[in-house]
Amino acid sequence: MPPHSSLKLAVILVALLPARSAQTRQPANPPPPDIRQLMLQVQAHQRQLEKVRENFTYTSLLTTQDVDSNGQVRKTETVEQQNFFVNGHLIDRTVQKNGKPLSSRDLEKETERVTRLVEKAEKTPPDQPLEGPTISISRLLDIMEVRNPRREQFRGRPTIVFDFIGRKDAKTHGLIEDASKKLKGTLWIDEADRQVARLEVMFMDNFRLLGGLFASVRKGSNFRFDQAPVSDGLWLPTGGEGAMQARVLLVKDLRQRFSERDYDFKQFRVEARPSGDARTAPTKKP
Repeated sequence: MPPHSSLKLAVILVALLPARSAQTRQPANPPPPDIRQLMLQVQAHQRQLEKVRENFTYTSLLTTQDVDSNGQVRKTETVEQQNFFVNGHLIDRTVQKNGKPLSSRDLEKETERVTRLVEKAEKTPPDQPLEGPTISISRLLDIMEVRNPRREQFRGRPTIVFDFIGRKDAKTHGLIEDASKKLKGTLWIDEADRQVARLEVMFMDNFRLLGGLFASVRKGSNFRFDQAPVSDGLWLPTGGEGAMQARVLLVKDLRQRFSERDYDFKQFRVEARPSGDARTAPTKKP
């Protein structure tokens, strides 16, 4: 989930009617809720929708551009993926690269990879990572400082917005916690559905991996992530974009721009095969 921390919110007094009346009037723009409680609600609501998400599949088009120091594009690569959920975990299956279907050999390797991930996902609790390290919401609350909580209209819907920044004095352990201290950004939470509508994040300082011997992510690297409702309160990714500057193995400068477009959301059913394999088949929404 997105990073944030606890912050004592400013108290906004309720406007009172004249003294001769015992009634009170609520302000036109009430104060935002406690951010810690809000994010725990977001996490809990997401878990409630895990089974619903497993009825959906969607397509992602990922575009990566290598650029030079002047911002000129040197190379562009695209990957098309089919995405679905198993036991709360997102699984992606590559179907095309640079506009062309995978070769028979690459298709076989991808099928083997996805099969292994599905089997692993079925045995891994939804609140545990399928691959790589992760960090809990409660832990992020101790690392990030929340600023300027407010209410805004976003895509025509009431939204709770707040800025956040990593606390440099926070004691951290592990790669993700260390990286969190270097981040700042803004998070938009849909007030009605308690879902992340947008996340913007930027590195406010260089971040060195393995002391900089392996790689160093440069200050200013950033990304944006968007979600939107697709069916009966279910929210899924709709896209994102970002830019990264890094130095790899002390010798190679890496500058990339990347974007993701998510579309073609469908419900699906699972068709069992005699071999025990399964495939997804789109079906019309009820």
